[in-house]
Amino acid sequence: MYIAIGSSKKFAEEEHRMRDEGRSGCPINATIEVIGDRWTLLVLRDVMFGNRRYFRELLAGSEEGIASNILSDRLKRLVAAGLLSRADARPGQKAEYRLTEPAIQLVPIMAQLGSWGLRHRPTTKQLRVRAELLEAGGSELWAEFMDELRESHLAIPRPDHGGPSATERLARAYEEAMAEA
Repeated sequence: MYIAIGSSKKFAEEEHRMRDEGRSGCPINATIEVIGDRWTLLVLRDVMFGNRRYFRELLAGSEEGIASNILSDRLKRLVAAGLLSRADARPGQKAEYRLTEPAIQLVPIMAQLGSWGLRHRPTTKQLRVRAELLEAGGSELWAEFMDELRESHLAIPRPDHGGPSATERLARAYEEAMAEA
């Protein structure tokens, strides 16, 4: 019995070390360890592109039907990994989640994932429209969108790009696709 407890404790310590240090020094592995499961990426997607900042908004707005326990776990992991910040809420108030700079820098990766999905996976017109717009707009649109996220999540004023914002263009394209459906 003592050996099992000792082994279990040793296993837990090793798992904790791996979480902090990673399994290897490989940058791809280090990234995958933080954002490598589908729910984590989908939560980030919904905060980035859906402007959902509260637990209930994320739960109710999930296209894929995330379970509340999984959402809670992923939000905790994203805060611990430094990709989201969580505003402390007083009793009776909702906690707000905001993107951090490292999360905002994932926009080009999310855009590339969307582009890959457009070419290689079946999608619906309504849900592919933002990926199409991001692909067509390229790095210029991504940079503009990242500036807007910095303004809304980090309170860093954005440069005026003139015309409708990237967020407005993405929202309009999505609304038009939904109206056609």
